[in-house]
Amino acid sequence: MGLLVVGGTAFRVWQVARVDDRRPVDAVVVLGAAQYDGDPSSIFAARLRHAQQLLEAGLAPRIVTTGGNRAGDSFTEAEAGRRYLLDRGVPASAVVAVPVGSDTLGSLEAVAARASKDGWRRALLVSDPWHSLRARQMARDSGLDAWTSPTRTGPVVQTRETQFRYIVRETGALLYYQLTHASVDTETSGVG
Repeated sequence: MGLLVVGGTAFRVWQVARVDDRRPVDAVVVLGAAQYDGDPSSIFAARLRHAQQLLEAGLAPRIVTTGGNRAGDSFTEAEAGRRYLLDRGVPASAVVAVPVGSDTLGSLEAVAARASKDGWRRALLVSDPWHSLRARQMARDSGLDAWTSPTRTGPVVQTRETQFRYIVRETGALLYYQLTHASVDTETSGVG
């Protein structure tokens, strides 16, 4: 039975990763990733470029960047993402930074609170393909009407080995979330 649950979850992670649910929404939400002194990592930059393409396609009036910072950081992930988009010509009025959260769940709960305050609910989540199912589940549990549009570029989607590793990782993280409604310890696992 356990093998069936794990195998079925891995299949769903893989299956949802292959789907781009782009549609008109209230906001494109970019899930944060590492930033280095205000410069997004290659993974984060790929997400931000994808979000910009969705904005330019007219699917949303705003991009929401997410993510807090770690001790000693001068910038939050959300601030680094916002600066990156502004440097690429996205109007300041179209970028909202939500600089809260050290993991996916914390960031999405903060986005849901901001959405409620600002009067919107429909979101298109941008992350890596393998993160889509768990992020969508967390967003919906937080009160957002959420769909996913994963980026197809960046280091996470380059090799089969990397893809397999991320599917295994996300399968474990999703099962943990479904059992506990909490994130995996991000300080030691890097999963969020």
